[in-house]
Amino acid sequence: MLRGVPTLTDRASRSSIWLPLLIAAVLIAADQWLKAWALTNLVEAAPARVVIPGVLEWFLTFNTGAAWSMFSGSAAPLALGRLLVGLGILVYLYLRPQHRFLSVVLAMISAGAIGNAIDGLRFGKVTDMIHAPPLSAITRAIGQGDFPIFNIADSCVVGGTIALLIGSFVMDRKPKTHGHDPDNGMDRNS
Repeated sequence: MLRGVPTLTDRASRSSIWLPLLIAAVLIAADQWLKAWALTNLVEAAPARVVIPGVLEWFLTFNTGAAWSMFSGSAAPLALGRLLVGLGILVYLYLRPQHRFLSVVLAMISAGAIGNAIDGLRFGKVTDMIHAPPLSAITRAIGQGDFPIFNIADSCVVGGTIALLIGSFVMDRKPKTHGHDPDNGMDRNS
């Protein structure tokens, strides 16, 4: 194994136990702030408000299910499940501190789950307001209609999950040492 290349489970360079809690708190606060702003400043089903032409728009909508409106009408059970998952991840990270990368991506996923759980428990639906026309162009091109309107919590879950998948492939790869000494870059057989 190469020295200095951390793995996802590297205990030697664990992050502080407070880092994931701080990250989750900041992301949950940002998510709740944007949702409150959207509820105050946007009108459901009104034309989209362009933020960055062709890139980002505000469009208020609500979801009583999960991504792509799966499990519609199940806001309360989904909210409880999200809350348990989000809190469970944070408790795990508190009790078993992990490498900084893993702490950050799991804190992101936890924040997303808790952020949407708060909406589900408070309102019986999740507030969504971010529309990205480039993502809709991609989903329409593959015959799947418009990309769903989303929020910061959704972005945390998706971004954290993608980072976790990429990180698991990149950071946990074991180098092939077929006769190669990684310390000096020379073949042992030479």
